[in-house]
Amino acid sequence: MNINLLDDNPYLLLTPGPLSTSKRVKAAMLKDWCTWDRDYNDLVQEIRARLVALATDRTEDYSSVLMQGSGTFCVESVIGSAIGADGKLLVMVNGAYGNRIAQMAGVLGIDTVVLDSGEVALPDLQKLEMTLQADPAISHVAMVHCETTTGILNPIAEAGRIAKKHGKIYIVDAMSSFGGVPLDVADIGIDFLISSANKCIQGVPGFGFVIALRERLEECKGRARSLSLDLYDQWHHMETNGGKWRYTSPTHIVRAFYEALCELQEEGGVAARYERYSRNQSALVTGMRSIGFRTLLPDDLQSPIITSFYYPDDPSFTFVDFYQQLKSRGFVIYPGKISLADTFRIGNIGEVHEEDMRRLIAAIGHVASAV
Repeated sequence: MNINLLDDNPYLLLTPGPLSTSKRVKAAMLKDWCTWDRDYNDLVQEIRARLVALATDRTEDYSSVLMQGSGTFCVESVIGSAIGADGKLLVMVNGAYGNRIAQMAGVLGIDTVVLDSGEVALPDLQKLEMTLQADPAISHVAMVHCETTTGILNPIAEAGRIAKKHGKIYIVDAMSSFGGVPLDVADIGIDFLISSANKCIQGVPGFGFVIALRERLEECKGRARSLSLDLYDQWHHMETNGGKWRYTSPTHIVRAFYEALCELQEEGGVAARYERYSRNQSALVTGMRSIGFRTLLPDDLQSPIITSFYYPDDPSFTFVDFYQQLKSRGFVIYPGKISLADTFRIGNIGEVHEEDMRRLIAAIGHVASAV
């Protein structure tokens, strides 16, 4: 495979992350950093503070911790550290990433209840209420915010009210929404929120982060089922050592993430980014429908993050050919992930704008007309 490393962006990533980043974010990785250096660790502390400020106005009650690896590592860190030996987890599932939380809990030997609503419906909040009422042993409730299996946006505020009504600890996987969809963890009642560097904040892959109530982080002490994924130990080490990670940190990616946070602020914050993503998604759906494509989800369930489309009614259509032809025209999209229909997905996040959506629609129109 021949790739020209001097070509800045041979294609636009229209995916739920990793995603297309700005030249400024990429350029931030050109300098090397020492993990022991005070300047570097001060940068980590600044990032931690900025993340909490993005998540809530009640910054004194919350803290953040960074963790090496993909977002999944952070989710497993929370599941394995927040739930004690006598705890019981309820997972609301309507896609692959809710299922992944349940799978983690199973591997870790955690008693788990799964409320599965299928792949194209919102979680059943009435069933959540009834289950919590019937089973007082449940100690934790977990839900994915934007389920990128389909692009559905789940009702985390409504579920949070139910979880808090019953005195449960509330875990939200906001991997593909934090930084791109407005929320306040304190208002919602979120105890642990999990996300990743390479999503709506528009950094690059290499670490994730957890924003949590300080008292909940303290309660994690001694609970972890893994050394490297010990959430309390990672947080406590950063707290007491001025931003120092326990083990080698992804220094270049951390520096790029700081630049991405600065870009987010300059854009106007989460509300402004949400508006841009929403405009992208609206332009995408309007354009795709104009050339005959159908969305998997109704508009009222759809997030501004990623959209699933049915294959066209053409027996000669193959996703592999469609993908390659779009890639040759400068766009990379995602295959579908649901089990009950043939779909593909197009993301709207990253360094992507309405004019990019219009160019994409023109490219898809050319590809479709050539079939």
